[in-house]
Parts: sequence; structure tokens; C-alpha cells
Amino acid sequence: MTGTGEKKMNVRSISLALGLLLAPCIASAQQLDNSQIMSTLAQMRSAAPAVDVALLIEEANANVGKGVAALPNWSKLSELSQLIVEIDFENNSTAIEPKSYRTVGLIADALHHPDLFRYKFLIVGHSSATGTAKHNLELSQKRADAINEALSTTFAVSPDRLFSVGAGEEWPIDPGHPESADNRRVQLINLGLLK
Repeated sequence: MTGTGEKKMNVRSISLALGLLLAPCIASAQQLDNSQIMSTLAQMRSAAPAVDVALLIEEANANVGKGVAALPNWSKLSELSQLIVEIDFENNSTAIEPKSYRTVGLIADALHHPDLFRYKFLIVGHSSATGTAKHNLELSQKRADAINEALSTTFAVSPDRLFSVGAGEEWPIDPGHPESADNRRVQLINLGLLK
């Protein structure tokens, strides 16, 4: 808590992506409060394109080591409002570091707000290129699932509003440095209104 009572969190970047996601220079840490989280995730330029999470997983598995950003269903994600946050995990593990639970809690607070309560969200896990591409894809899926589980169990966000997918090392935020820690991140994407 700050002196004004606003909750703050560190994030690597915010993207309202219009093109292929994020330039590396956007990856610097900054302070963000809950109202900024909500306004970022609530910005819908038009009706959200339909995103089939099962198809995203199938495409990621079929393209291990080849990248996913240009694939038809993955490219739809860049049209949606999104937030990219740093959530730390234990090395080669799905255990969320205790210091990152505060960030997950701030995200949950925003998802409980009336401005976002009617939306569903995709949690995308990303990894760096250390390890094999197949292992990184599996680990990123498990980490996205861990965030999904923490939000739905610990923080009581309805599981009907949350979906998760792993992108592995296939969609780096810093493509010039595939092993960079900046590439290990979680992306929260607004999929549009609940139906």
C-alpha cells in the first residue's frame, strides 16, 4: 500500500497490442495500480474475435520450436486488450514465489471489480528458451494453469471466466535474446463478454 491507499504492482509492460506483440524496449518495470489494470483490460475496441483455447493449445503443440505468433488463432490474441505481468516461479517449477502472490491478488481484485466482472480472460504462460522447446511448452502450460488455479481457488475468481494456455518459448517478448528472463512472463488477455 502506498500513502494514498492505492494498491501498486510492478509489471514489465502493458500492451494494447495492435500488431505483433510488444517491442523489447517496452519491457521495463513500472508502477501500476488497480484502476490502471482495470482500464487496460476493459479496453475493447470492438467485439472480441472468437478465440478457441483448445485450438491454441493444439497449434502450440504442433508448432513446437517454430513460433506461434503468426499462426491464425494466435494472431487474434494481439487484437485484444492485455496486460503482461511478472510473476516469479521457483526454478523449473510451477510453484509461485511468495512475493508474486501479491501481484496475483491485485489481478484478482481487478477481476472482481464490476467493470471487469462480466468478462472472461485467457492466461498465457511464456518461458525463456533455456531447456528444450517441448519442455518449455509443457512448463509454460503448467504455470498458466497454476495462475488459473490460484485465481479461482485462493482468490475466488469464477473458473468459468478463466482459461489458460502455454506458449513456451514460441512468442518471446525479447526475440533478440531468447534466453532472457524477460521472456518468462504471464499474459492476461480479455476474451470478451461472458456468454
